[in-house]
Amino acid sequence: MVRHVLVLTTLVAVAACGTGQGRPPATPIGEIQGLGPTSAANLTTSDYIIGNQDKLDVRVFRVEDLSFKELVVDAGGNIQLPLIGTIPASGRTAQQLADDIARALGDRYVRNPQVSVSVMEAASQKVTVDGAVTKPGVYVMQGRTSLLQAVAMAEGPSRVADLSKVAVFRNRDGQRTVAVFDLAAIRSGQAEDPMVLGDDVVVVDTSRLNVVLRNVVEALPAFAIFRNY
Repeated sequence: MVRHVLVLTTLVAVAACGTGQGRPPATPIGEIQGLGPTSAANLTTSDYIIGNQDKLDVRVFRVEDLSFKELVVDAGGNIQLPLIGTIPASGRTAQQLADDIARALGDRYVRNPQVSVSVMEAASQKVTVDGAVTKPGVYVMQGRTSLLQAVAMAEGPSRVADLSKVAVFRNRDGQRTVAVFDLAAIRSGQAEDPMVLGDDVVVVDTSRLNVVLRNVVEALPAFAIFRNY
């Protein structure tokens, strides 16, 4: 309660200052700062998709009580900020999230808020590629990564791979889901190459799955639709 009062007091002061002339903002709205040394290497900041457990630097110009150096995206993909509450972060770029926060503040609390968001540590942007690939393993995604690119990071399918059923396992709101894709059709341009997300598990062929999961995958058509299992 005390923190909220302090924030409101500061916001009133900022709003009053906002009518002054000749004071250019120190930070443009939505500016994306450079990634820190602990960030995933070579990430493209304009394309990087925020994921669960990422550490963010959120700054609101002249409002210290709404600025945080290490704000962690929770398991639900959200961040919590005083006054405006829950803000969805997972699946957004830093620019989009900065705009969302600025919009929420501007609706009720401060005129023309200036917000910057930086990805300080990309904890969630890794994909597991398993099954009939040359080098199964966990790989760091650099910016937006498609299914074909994820398989390529594992040096491509092995000679015994069945490309007609490539499974992507994903947690969505705490629920395990799976979708099946036809990699051969994607390669030939007959099907769209989908984006993979942080913490996805890609399995080329189903030979390494346990019996239950293999039955689930075999029962699904390659319609690129995520379903619970």
